[in-house]
Amino acid sequence: MKTSNDLIRSVLPFVLLLFFIPTANSQILKKLTKKAEKAAERTVEKRVEKETTKKTDQALDSILEPGAKGKDKKKSPPTSGENPSNTSSNSGGENPTGPKSITVYSKFDFVPGDKILYFDDFSTDFIGDFPSKWNTNGSGEVVTINESPQRWLGILPGYNTYYIPDVPALPEEYTIEFNLLAIGLDAKTSSTATLQIALSDDPNFKRGDNWVHAYIPFCQYGAIGIRMRNFINKGADGEINNVVNADLRTAVVDQPHISIAVHKQRFRLWVNEKKYVDIPRAVPMGSVLSTLKFQLTSFKDGKEQLFISNVKVAKGGLDLRRKLLSEGKVSTNGILFESGSANIQPRSMGIIRQISQVLQQDGAMKLLIIGHTDSDGDDTANMALSKKRADAVKNALITIYKVTADRLETTGKGESEPVADNGTTDGKAQNRRVEFIKQ
Repeated sequence: MKTSNDLIRSVLPFVLLLFFIPTANSQILKKLTKKAEKAAERTVEKRVEKETTKKTDQALDSILEPGAKGKDKKKSPPTSGENPSNTSSNSGGENPTGPKSITVYSKFDFVPGDKILYFDDFSTDFIGDFPSKWNTNGSGEVVTINESPQRWLGILPGYNTYYIPDVPALPEEYTIEFNLLAIGLDAKTSSTATLQIALSDDPNFKRGDNWVHAYIPFCQYGAIGIRMRNFINKGADGEINNVVNADLRTAVVDQPHISIAVHKQRFRLWVNEKKYVDIPRAVPMGSVLSTLKFQLTSFKDGKEQLFISNVKVAKGGLDLRRKLLSEGKVSTNGILFESGSANIQPRSMGIIRQISQVLQQDGAMKLLIIGHTDSDGDDTANMALSKKRADAVKNALITIYKVTADRLETTGKGESEPVADNGTTDGKAQNRRVEFIKQ
């Protein structure tokens, strides 16, 4: 027969177990809740990362030889977008150029300058070298990606690291264009990951006393916007420090084209076909912002990478309509084509749109459209290509802007009438042009 002490010893463990069960259950529930929260966070991160990775892959697929990505992917290498006289066949490129793409750009109002001051696609540089027409206080190298012939300058992050193209002193009115390729962006990319585009009165590696900065954001977990800043006489009245609303998360992983127009104090900026910034008095009045600089910040070294190419600076770019009306002719190298083809790159539509506006204003005007190429490739092939390109511009005026066909004639001059030295990159860019002559 058990004693009372024996009973106590037998029952006590069960009593204690009952006492601790609620506490144990509470701790277990807390742990499960925390695990569920973490799992949910991981799921959200994975989904965001999956979407951004998908966009990055799409951007890469559009410019690279995809190799193992599958036989249904495009196999053609990319074009530089600025070397349309190369007669090799190519159906790739940064944007498809079917009617849908061109229609999207039909209201694009950026017009590049008509006198090229600087152009670099790194075609004359050795792979692995820092480009000969740039300067930096950091490091960088010209690269190709996979089997694409397109060359890029890979730039590195740093709060005091600048990349400065050898652009001549900037005039009062000019345009800037370039392509970007970002790799490795995901949901953890910093909200301060930006490319700073700077116009400065300092020709070296400092901000200077007067400057204008535009910050292109690469963050993927939120719409950060484009930050605009200026500095006047080391901070006098009139300083701008503002964030312009813009959701560029999709654009920056899809090889964006950046366009900037500066006309005296006015500063405008487009990403692809959309204008995001138009500030009438951003550039300090009376100061000479002679130098263009790039600076990359908050990219994770080795994981997130940024590349730049097809950097073009041109004088002018304000209004071709007045020149056509007053002088009866206008020549432009801002209408770009895919390499070796007559497919118009959609971002060229700003110029074609202006030409259509002149034709709408003067209902009796007729135009001759003349295509020109540089000297790369076969003479006969270039002659035929230049005519096809003039025909493509005519077709865009007819189909997009409803100009009647009987008001437009076309011809091609190939490489027979150069306006600059075909032995240089800048000269070739000037020779690739389209002329409009009033009849």
